[in-house]
Amino acid sequence: MINLEKSYQRSKAKDQKPKVNVISMMLLLLLSLRAFTQNDITTSNDSLNIKRNVGIVIGTEAALYAGSMSGLYFLWYAGYDQSSFHFYNDNAEWLQMDKAGHATSAYHVGLIGYEALRLAGLDEKKSLLYGAPLGFVFLTTVEIFDGLSAGWGFSWGDMAANAIGTGLFMGQQAFWHEQRIAMKYSYHNTQFPQYRPDLLGSNLPEKMLKDYNGQTIWLSFNIKSLFMNKESNFPSWINLALGYSAEGMTGGFYNVSQHNGQSIPEFTRTRQFVLSPDIDLTRIPTDNKFLKTTLKVLSFIKIPMPALMLDSQGKLSAYWLYF
Repeated sequence: MINLEKSYQRSKAKDQKPKVNVISMMLLLLLSLRAFTQNDITTSNDSLNIKRNVGIVIGTEAALYAGSMSGLYFLWYAGYDQSSFHFYNDNAEWLQMDKAGHATSAYHVGLIGYEALRLAGLDEKKSLLYGAPLGFVFLTTVEIFDGLSAGWGFSWGDMAANAIGTGLFMGQQAFWHEQRIAMKYSYHNTQFPQYRPDLLGSNLPEKMLKDYNGQTIWLSFNIKSLFMNKESNFPSWINLALGYSAEGMTGGFYNVSQHNGQSIPEFTRTRQFVLSPDIDLTRIPTDNKFLKTTLKVLSFIKIPMPALMLDSQGKLSAYWLYF
């Protein structure tokens, strides 16, 4: 009983501290890496230019890594109590929505790392081996910071999610040389941040990153590449997406009845499974370089579409437009 009580108190203390959201890191890295790969790399394939381009990619990634990790530590972790390195089991937190976010971030940052080296002129195998683990490396550093912070801890669950996201990208690229199943993100506004704005966000940008109640993580399946031959006239940009979300959460591990002296209604923590058509923006044919880059940057977002939802309470819902 004593150990259970100590474990509960640790969980309660950690639940009061907002954990850095890996989705925000993904957005920053996506925009930064996309910007430099389109502007600084020479498209010529001679060996001198390839060497120069690879140097640009590695230098930029190293600068982004050093800058983002230093900034993250001093702007976030330095404000909380430090401790000796320790582990923490947060697998039950946020009904695993944070784990889905880890996998998505690792997948997309790895994709960008791979594409940057391919654009630089490096071959498929080397780009996959040296570029695709980029997301895993970034997120492992974040996990080490967590392990040295009293308010959190190194999570093997987070590491497993990072590995799954990286493995999903690398496995498809190795076997199919393309991404037939993409990970995506979407957000819709919910009522829950009003009760704990410090934890779930006080404005739209914050809520998009902190409010797990409004986030949906998707696996988007490309219909033509998975189920049809290349000669088919079926549009190559039409996908079918399976989403996972959760709601009713006013805390990471458990819901609270009050916060800062204000009562919070009782909510049921519920898992949700969503089926919806989708668009693969990277497969839309265009010769416009700016448009192609824009579509790639936005490709991690699930386009709002009609959807069917089945939740863990057995309720089936239909939406004309699901965000």
